[in-house]
Amino acid sequence: MATPFPPNPDDWLAREPQGAEGSAVAAQDERRNRPDRRRRVWWSAVYGSFRPRRRQAPRRSDEARYHAVDWHEAHLLAVSIGILILSVADAFLTVTLMSGGAIEVNPVMAMFVKGNVAVFAGSKMTITGVSVMLMVFLARYRFMRLVRVDIILYCILVLYVVLIAHEIDMLHRLLHAHAI
Repeated sequence: MATPFPPNPDDWLAREPQGAEGSAVAAQDERRNRPDRRRRVWWSAVYGSFRPRRRQAPRRSDEARYHAVDWHEAHLLAVSIGILILSVADAFLTVTLMSGGAIEVNPVMAMFVKGNVAVFAGSKMTITGVSVMLMVFLARYRFMRLVRVDIILYCILVLYVVLIAHEIDMLHRLLHAHAI
């Protein structure tokens, strides 16, 4: 039986010796013909959430620049929850202060707060939640090759604490001004 195409001289598989090694190469070739399991993104995300495997640096040299992990440190969960709770408190205090005459200084949030309060709260939670999720995903990287992203998360948490303290102080002054 003749082959439809002559063997390619640059084909490394054709140059491999047949026999015991040849059968191993053939088995590996059969494995490579299967669908790529890395294309199932959602399945991998759900499966990896319950059975994490990648907890360390990348295994292959081509993944050294960008690598994803399935397992994050517990302190990142605590920082993320803290940021989200403080963001809710910030939204509540902002609406309360604005009802007393204060103005929103953040121009992006000022667009949302002028309309419906529910739209403001929803957009603030969405923007904050997506940003925190992205930063946790990239926590092992360095922002502009200088500062690790997990340090930036801690800085955001501290800034939110300072912001909430400032808003509580403003609310306290507003209440005393109306009481007098």
